[in-house]
Amino acid sequence: MGYRVVVVGATGNVGREMLNILAEREFPIDEIAAVASARSTGDEIEFGESGKMLKVRNIEHFDFAGWDIALFAAGSGPTKEHAPRAAAAGCVVIDNSSLYRMDPDVPLIVPEVNPEAIDGYRRKNIIANPNCSTAQLVVALKPLHDAARIRRVVVATYQSVSGAGKAGMDELFEQSRNIFVGDPAEPRTFTKQIAFNVIPHIDVFLDDGSTKEEWKMVVETKKILDPKIKVVATCVRVPVFVGHSEAITIEFEDEISAKKAQSILREAPGVMLVDKREDGGYVTPVECVGEYATFVSRVREDPTVENGLALWCVSDNLRKGAALNAVQIAELLGRRHLQKG
Repeated sequence: MGYRVVVVGATGNVGREMLNILAEREFPIDEIAAVASARSTGDEIEFGESGKMLKVRNIEHFDFAGWDIALFAAGSGPTKEHAPRAAAAGCVVIDNSSLYRMDPDVPLIVPEVNPEAIDGYRRKNIIANPNCSTAQLVVALKPLHDAARIRRVVVATYQSVSGAGKAGMDELFEQSRNIFVGDPAEPRTFTKQIAFNVIPHIDVFLDDGSTKEEWKMVVETKKILDPKIKVVATCVRVPVFVGHSEAITIEFEDEISAKKAQSILREAPGVMLVDKREDGGYVTPVECVGEYATFVSRVREDPTVENGLALWCVSDNLRKGAALNAVQIAELLGRRHLQKG
């Protein structure tokens, strides 16, 4: 027997990836519903490579009673209105928005890192998916933290425009084209020109000078991995369509060599170590698109601190940073709590 699954926000970038990954991973499904806003109602969307088409249903009128799992990729506004309604109807919500991440009654899950935390989902019948940049960070950090206890993390991100949705991807394409033909490249989605540029600003600014994206990485890492870890982040938007990259420096309590870290990461769940000290012996965003893994490269010792390492981390933000992690949460939920048959 399988599950009755709803994908909310099915017509967006992440919603479409959720449908693709459910099919790719052969998630046990008896029935699936594609749900979105009124403007998409009646549209058809493909489910996997089978050619099966789903007619999009209106979230305003959708009845969640009798459905097992709802994967939400609809943003905080629709989630605030409809996720509690789904949860109250007995449908477990796995939410990709930021709305519930820091709610103490909602588990924030990366299955390779803190699977046991999912047991608290019954308090609200809601499970939160972390921010895209946090998800890949904690996958890389977890095995190293287990080995030598992380004291401090400094991370600079290089985040693709797909993190800002279809509008961000369209803006990069249009600006690049306009620059080549000599037309203006006016910003709309981003605060400055993104084509052939980088922007050290994602989400709104906070009183302390950090941005909300940077704040999310700090507080989510602490909630998922360890509240004692000190984290500082600088989040930068770069002219890449898909794939987030991170330059990470780590200070540990205990001694750990680069060679030992490589050995640990080579065996770590969800991690793919590609670390050849030669031209091209590392992974860039172009290579990670469509992949499940969090790729780690350029592992080396940091001589500026005691027990320090530096590394490079790349992942498909629409997959591990969003849709894949949500489906992995659904798989974990099924194994631990919703077994069928």
